[in-house]
Amino acid sequence: MTSWDAGRPTSRKPPFKFSAFTRVGFSDTDAQGIVYYGRYLPYFDLARVEYHRHLGQLHVESGEEEFVMRASTVEYFAPARFDDLIEVFIRLSRIGRTSATYECAAHRVEDDLLMVTARQTLVLVDLEERRAAAIPDSFRDTIQRFEGADLELAAAR
Repeated sequence: MTSWDAGRPTSRKPPFKFSAFTRVGFSDTDAQGIVYYGRYLPYFDLARVEYHRHLGQLHVESGEEEFVMRASTVEYFAPARFDDLIEVFIRLSRIGRTSATYECAAHRVEDDLLMVTARQTLVLVDLEERRAAAIPDSFRDTIQRFEGADLELAAAR
C-alpha cells in the first residue's frame, strides 16, 4: 500500500464513510510485542489527514488558522502486533462553532477485530491571536455533503 492510496471511502462500518490503512511497525511495539498504547494516536492522525485529503481540505482557507487537539479519549479492546494491517475508520461526527469532533475505530484487517476506539475534539485556532476561530462555512458545507445526516451541526455563529 502506498501513501497515495492509504485512505478510501467505505460503506463497511456505518456510520463511518471513510477509512485509512496502516501497518504496525516494529518501533510501534513494546517489550511485550504489542502496539504501545500511545502509538494509536499517530494512526488516528493518519486517518484524519487522509479523510481531509480525500475531501480536498488539508488546509483551512486562510492558512492563518489551524486545527489543534483539544481532547482525546481512547478505549482499548484488543492488542495489535508487529506487521498487523490496521484499518482505521474515521468520521467527523460533530461540528461546533469553533470545534470539530472525530470518531475513530481501529480494526485488524485479518479478522476484523475491533482493537481501539477514540473520540477527538479539535479546535480551530487563529495562530496570530492564539484564540479559537469560527469554522468557515466552506469547511462545514464540504463535511456535511460527505457525512450527510450522520453529522451533528451546531449553529455557525
